[in-house]
Amino acid sequence: MSDTLKESVGRYGVWSVALRSEDPSRRGELAEAAAELEQLGYGAVWLGGSSAPRHATPLLEATSTLTVGTSIQSIWQYEAVESAAGYAGLESSHPGRFVLGLGVSHAKLADQYRRPYSALVAYLDALDEAGVPADRRLLAALGPRSLELARDRAAGSIPYLVTPEHTAYAREILGESPLLAPELKVVLETDPARARAVSRDYLAMYLALPNYTNNFLRHGFTEEDLANGGSDRLVDAVFAWGDETTINTRINAFFAAGADHVALQVVDGGARDHLPRESWRRLASLLA
Repeated sequence: MSDTLKESVGRYGVWSVALRSEDPSRRGELAEAAAELEQLGYGAVWLGGSSAPRHATPLLEATSTLTVGTSIQSIWQYEAVESAAGYAGLESSHPGRFVLGLGVSHAKLADQYRRPYSALVAYLDALDEAGVPADRRLLAALGPRSLELARDRAAGSIPYLVTPEHTAYAREILGESPLLAPELKVVLETDPARARAVSRDYLAMYLALPNYTNNFLRHGFTEEDLANGGSDRLVDAVFAWGDETTINTRINAFFAAGADHVALQVVDGGARDHLPRESWRRLASLLA
């Protein structure tokens, strides 16, 4: 079944917080954006933030082939029974087009954060009992134990804020079959100072979260790389910026390291709920 999922998501997807909303008045805008992304050739949309299955509904209704996934749904925010019911509804109305991406979030963001690995195992147990198949769920796995869990109890991993080196590490643990779909931030800017300034502004919130900083330290970065908004070395490793050739080279490095799919997040300095549709068009042209 992993091969089926790999085919459905294709090589490229779009990761976006802005494609999910609690505001009913935005459904038309989101549907129109999703339809265009499908026409542009993206195989999947990944709903950023702690999204739930219901956030996928307007996007699925507006498209015919696009896969929509949560990236991620926090296990602390939604009960497994609720997630299973949402999955079942979408599977019934749009079979094979929704994938449930799960993660443990961060201690600073979840008051009930305790023993995250054990909590994730229990959550997967509950999903099993509720009938959510393992091949329709993915884990936002960074460390070795969570990657093993993504291999054994899910269809693969959707790691966020990672490098090609982490991708190679993840592939070694996952093996060949599971889906590996890292997220990569793209800044369509050729001026180094401007590109890095936009990147650092966006990176700041993540450098306050130990799950990410510990993962950087595990993979060769130092405390100095994490200081003062992130070193050039760190910024250049987790953002793709520059001209078309440079950005393509950065994306292809993830495929060379073992990724099946790359979830591309456009970072342009705008508000997080802004839909960067012109940038998505430029990126699609670059990828073609």
